[in-house]
Parts: sequence; structure tokens; C-alpha cells
Amino acid sequence: MKYGIIGLGNLGGKIAANLLDEGFELQVHDLRPELAERHIARGAVWCDSPAEAATGVDGLITSLTSPKVSTAVMTGPNGALAALSPGATWIETSTTEVDELLRIAALARERGIGTLEAPVTGGVHRAERGEITVLIGGCADELARHQAAIAAFGDPIIHLGDIGAASTLKVITNMLAFVNMIGMGEGLMLAKRAGLDLGQAYRAIQASSGNSVEFETVAPVILNGSFDTSFTLALACKDLGLMMELGRKHDVPLKFTGLMDQMFLEAKAKYGADAWTPHVIKMMEDATGVELRSPGFPDKMMDAQDVKAFCESNELTN
Repeated sequence: MKYGIIGLGNLGGKIAANLLDEGFELQVHDLRPELAERHIARGAVWCDSPAEAATGVDGLITSLTSPKVSTAVMTGPNGALAALSPGATWIETSTTEVDELLRIAALARERGIGTLEAPVTGGVHRAERGEITVLIGGCADELARHQAAIAAFGDPIIHLGDIGAASTLKVITNMLAFVNMIGMGEGLMLAKRAGLDLGQAYRAIQASSGNSVEFETVAPVILNGSFDTSFTLALACKDLGLMMELGRKHDVPLKFTGLMDQMFLEAKAKYGADAWTPHVIKMMEDATGVELRSPGFPDKMMDAQDVKAFCESNELTN
């Protein structure tokens, strides 16, 4: 089958690479043509516009930064929707706004085009290995048709129901990750100020009831000073804004989420929209004059296997 991909950033670029690994025909577009070079070298076809990327494909995958950008790419001048053939499927992997997703899906349906929402969660570093969790909303028949392509970049694939369900849950998972990130920063700062070794503290927390996926994978990039989660403060603020909108829509008082929203907005104003999300913890470092560093932590995100190997090699095991 033949696919188009629009958006070749931290997520879309990894999706494209995995599809090429599995032998899918691919045509690509991004506002930054240089991001396509490595894919073109492997056989992908460059397209000059969203419409061109959508022409003649069985499925069009979008991986974009905001609902506004997704709307422009799908329905704006040279937009992809008008170029998709009846019977094709739009596969939206972006974290987006439910009502706007439903509006564009309805326009697609009028043209005989299917829609799957397929936001991903679990850490962008896992997408490179095709191991990121994919949340699916949409028709089961559409999912079955594109199962092989989605499986090329994600596992597990969880079908949550109709369009809208996956986008809602994706925003919730991001909110929960941010909760863990802020708690992690405050906990590590307390450990540091109390005189504990942060390497040993990391291992102890990782083996405790206070552990979380966010702690295991993000604490190392704070402790090594890179802060590199491949996820920006701009994206975090966008997602928290979507969460606050969901709270208003469903009449849920999100007091804690509102506090986090303000913290991330403050960090974005201080360090810039393109700074990585752990800069919300950098604010704690700046406020206390204490850096949360521990020698030896690798300059990358770690998964469970990486954590085990690191702890064993650094004698941080039980």
C-alpha cells in the first residue's frame, strides 16, 4: 500500500523511517524540506504541498504541531483533503482538538474518505523502534485495512472506540505525565537538599511505589543535564490547553491541571517555546541555586531495558 506523510518532525520522521523499513511506498512533505532528505535517500518521494502528498495514496498520515496546523494542512489552500481519493483514509497522529477533528472527519466522509485518529503515547524515543503505544479512534474496518502500516511504527495498538475517544485519552495521558514530571522534580530537589546521592536516589525511587514511566525515562535527562525529551514546552502548553478545554466542556474542575498549566506557561516564557519540557524543573533549579546532576547518566531517554542495564553497570542494583 502507498502512504503519504505530512510532518517529519520528532514523531513523523520516525514514523516515516519505520514505514520505509517495512517496505511501504511513501511520499512526504514538510515545511522544512531538509527533514525529508534522509527519507528521500531511502526511496521516499518528495512532494511540494499537502495536496501533492495526498494524491494517489491509500492512507495519509499527518503528524503536526497543533489543531490549527492540522486544519490548515487538511482544508487550507493546496490542502490534502481535496486531493485524497474516495476510499483513502486520513490517519491523524497529532494531538488535536476533538471538535475540530470531528468537523474535518465529517468533511472527509462527504467525499468518501475515511478517518482514523492515531495519537501516540509513551515517549517519542520509543517511536524510533516502532514500540510506541498507538491510541485508535474510528471504524474497526478502517483500522483493519491499515493495521500493518500502523504496526510498523507502534505497539501496542489500542482501539478505544469512535473518533474523539483517542484524542481525549491522549490529552489525559500527557497531563498525567506532566503531573509525574513535576512531582519528580520536587522529589529529587528534596533528596539533593537533604544530602542524598542522586544516583542512588534514582535507583531507590525506581524500585519503589513512587516509580512511574515518566520518572524512569525523564529523570535521567535531568540528572545528565541534557533535558532532551524531544518534546517542547510549546507542545506541552498546547496539550494542557486542550486539557483545560476538555474540563470546561465536561464540567470537571481541573484545579491541579490549571496550576500545571501556569507552571508550564511560565517555563515557556522564561526558556522559550522550543525548550524541552523538563525546563519546568529547571525553574526549581534556578529558584534554589541547586542543580540536579549525577555523573554517569547517559545523554538520552532510557526505557526499561536501558534502566536495568544502567543500574547494573553502575552498581545501583539491590
